[in-house]
Amino acid sequence: MRQVSYSRDEKPERRPPATGPAGGPARLAEGELVEREKEQELLAGLLSGLRSGRSAAVEVHGVPGSGRSALLSRAADLAERAGVEVATAQASWEESGLRYGVVAQLLAALSPATGAGRTPPPAGDEPTDRTVELCRVFLTAARAHPLLLVVDDVQWADPYSRRWLQALARRLDSAPLMLLTARSGALPGGPYDRIELCPLADAPAVTGHTLHLAPLSVAGVGEMLGRGFTEPADPAFVRAASRAVEGNPAVLRAVIGRFAGHGWTPTADRLPQLAEAAAEAIGDRAVRTFGVLPEELLGVLRVIAVAGRHCTPEMITALAELRTLGAARALELLSGTGLLTAGDRPAFGEPTAAEAALAGIGAERREELYARVAEWAHRTAVPDGGLARMLLGARVIGHPWAVEVLRREAARRRAAGHPEEAVRLLRRALREPVRPPLRVRILIELSTVVLPTSPEAADRHLRQALLVAPADGSVGPSWVRAAELLVARGDVVAAQPLIAQAAARSETRPADRAALRALYWLAEHSQQGATHELDLPRMTALSTSPTEPAEAGVVAWRGALGGHDITRTRALARAALAPSARDTTPLTTQLAACHALVLADDFAEARTALDAVLVRAEESDARAVTGLALLVDATAELRQGRPDRAATALDRARETVPQHCWHPLMAPGPAAFRALVQLERGDLEGAEQSVALARPGGAEGGLAWAHLLYARGRLRLALGQRGKALADFLECGRLLLARQVTNPALLPWRSAAAQARGPRADDAQAIALLAEERRLALAWGAPSAVTTALHTMGARAGDPARPGRRPGRPWPEPAAPTARTPATWQYRQALLALGTTPLNGADTIDALLFDDTPPTERTGRSEQSEQAGRTGHGGRAAPARPRRAPAGTPRTPGGAPDPASLGLTGAELRVAALAAGGLANRAIAAELSVTLRTVELHLTKAYRKLGISGRAELAAALGRAPRETP
Repeated sequence: MRQVSYSRDEKPERRPPATGPAGGPARLAEGELVEREKEQELLAGLLSGLRSGRSAAVEVHGVPGSGRSALLSRAADLAERAGVEVATAQASWEESGLRYGVVAQLLAALSPATGAGRTPPPAGDEPTDRTVELCRVFLTAARAHPLLLVVDDVQWADPYSRRWLQALARRLDSAPLMLLTARSGALPGGPYDRIELCPLADAPAVTGHTLHLAPLSVAGVGEMLGRGFTEPADPAFVRAASRAVEGNPAVLRAVIGRFAGHGWTPTADRLPQLAEAAAEAIGDRAVRTFGVLPEELLGVLRVIAVAGRHCTPEMITALAELRTLGAARALELLSGTGLLTAGDRPAFGEPTAAEAALAGIGAERREELYARVAEWAHRTAVPDGGLARMLLGARVIGHPWAVEVLRREAARRRAAGHPEEAVRLLRRALREPVRPPLRVRILIELSTVVLPTSPEAADRHLRQALLVAPADGSVGPSWVRAAELLVARGDVVAAQPLIAQAAARSETRPADRAALRALYWLAEHSQQGATHELDLPRMTALSTSPTEPAEAGVVAWRGALGGHDITRTRALARAALAPSARDTTPLTTQLAACHALVLADDFAEARTALDAVLVRAEESDARAVTGLALLVDATAELRQGRPDRAATALDRARETVPQHCWHPLMAPGPAAFRALVQLERGDLEGAEQSVALARPGGAEGGLAWAHLLYARGRLRLALGQRGKALADFLECGRLLLARQVTNPALLPWRSAAAQARGPRADDAQAIALLAEERRLALAWGAPSAVTTALHTMGARAGDPARPGRRPGRPWPEPAAPTARTPATWQYRQALLALGTTPLNGADTIDALLFDDTPPTERTGRSEQSEQAGRTGHGGRAAPARPRRAPAGTPRTPGGAPDPASLGLTGAELRVAALAAGGLANRAIAAELSVTLRTVELHLTKAYRKLGISGRAELAAALGRAPRETP
């Protein structure tokens, strides 16, 4: 009995390439394979044995792109060189139903000299089985001349050809014939597909081999790169290429071709292009692989592509619609494709391959598959991250859990620094059918996420939220939040009509309607005329005595801007900031109340309220409100003479809301405050840069633009550009007066304009501006506003003891005349005006002009004294403080004033004192807000009562009477 030898090689490990004589990488000639030397040696040996009459059967396995076809082509070349007859055939999916299709190709490839060419090829529709006859034909040809039959992609051979190959393999001992086949690892053969040797008794030795083509090693990748480029590849590039192409020669060739087409070199700085090229090549390889797979296996791959690493065999069984295969068998068959990663859970190794798996089905079918996988994943408690990814590609689910999953994952993605992913998730959530309150909340969340990158889109989402049709009153609080975010960022023109519509809906609850009404009028005062008179519905006006905290905050702010009744303004602001108002008052209206307290110099109280608003704004992720609160904080710090703290607040505001995120109407505000801080520090260059950052762009009509004009005027005044500074101050005043903003505590533009007019003491317009500011400051009663007005007058008069302020500083430095310095007439008249004006709390002339106590401490002391004055030491009401007598009024020996000693009334004494100080009649009229005729009448009566003939004697006549020395 003759010995039969049959061997089957195991899958080889990755190995180093063949080395040359010097131990370096072997340079391969064109057309040769890389790291396939062992396989070529085996085939060459078998072909040599074939010439000696030893038959063999070899089957080559490998994933697509591993070089199976190239190895078969190389074997055919070796056979021809060895004088072996060669016949080749290529099986395909298209011809897999053609009877004896592969056999027909082999017959056609045989040389006529073998005599097999005279055998008629089998017909495709021939019913008879010609397996034995065809085996005899090829064996006869092999006996005449050693024969190599090569069949590529044998997995697609038709059943008749496959049965013929199996029969021929069992008869290889009867002729010198070598059978070389290649099978794709993408579709391993079943138990009935194998081509195995089954030698008969007394048969000569026949050898069989199975070759598994391993991926290229790192060194093999480097060798191919060396052949593809004229210069050596960087080691880092070689390692990255090995990982990117997963050792696949075909993918690496595609990458080399793309690099060559672009003229790129294999250097480390081309790693991004390497990754892109490898992904594209792998995707192309996947597409080719999908083209040869049956529909059942493609269905499995699509489920894996949708589910990702959360796919399980149970999910495949339920969703892949398998008919003839189980999930385990399907995964076994797909394991050789090289597309899936190893492990318990199947997943694609390359995202482009997963995309290619889904590209072959329509959009509707793909969305349905995503929906089915997502519902299964939800039932099996897949984490939100994977479930949300499935929902992104799914049709509308129609269940509340889908929206909640998308919102939770969007919050996580945003916290992780991926806002663009959060935007996709929230937009997907809006496709689901949700109740109006939830839809408004999702739109607000989406607006918050897109604000840093697309402020206009953020406002658009908020406007959409205000247009959501309500089902009941529960949507009201969400409307209020959307409206206040619009107003806080500055989009007041578009916000007002939408706020009016929301407030007019019958479903809106009274508390929400009051909050919307407050926001409406807050926007109207910020940008007067933002609504058209024909806009409907019309918004009812704010009550002068509001009962709702939100309305109280806006009324307080508007009263502070107008400089009306500081006591009532404080009371309204405190009502808006009360703890009981926390749940019903929008943060923006509370900020308005805080600003009112700042203008009233109640800094400590404003600081406490601002801290509370900031905490709530940050908790609710209201960036625009947080930025606005920090701007109010900076204003308070700057008014207290603390530019460093103001700069810190502005830095936080810029970090929270970058400059480009503000609406054009609001954008000049932060730039103006920064410029004022820099002027306070003496940084003129920085102030110039800050002012230059603000561009009009439709912002010319807002309050923020007025602040910028004031800051720019201060800058130009510091640079000596008086004419331009004056124009800025006057335009600032025009904008403010158009909105009934007269309080100099907001922006002391009048005194700044007077400074810009120059140092002339007889400048009637400057005198009128100063007089008006002093009158308004005294009417408002805030200590800092009064101090600013008085010191500016002193600085203009050139009093050496009171230099006033350095050029460019937003507020003057506190200073007052000393006992050894003669007081100017402006200072004397300021004391006269103060003496006839009731002050708030315990503030006195000395407290305002001579006390060096910091403003915050002075404010706190004033409040304590005011409280003590109201309640007394024992809790009883204390008597009202007497009104101060005018300065310059004669006093009795006991110290009591005695105006009758001069025979002048209070009005006559005031006019006479101003005239004695050198003021013209017209300036006196402006100072006292009376007509010129009234001044003339008072002076005539004063001349007659004092027994003098005119103005020249007036100072001496008044000087004879005892007066207070300041």
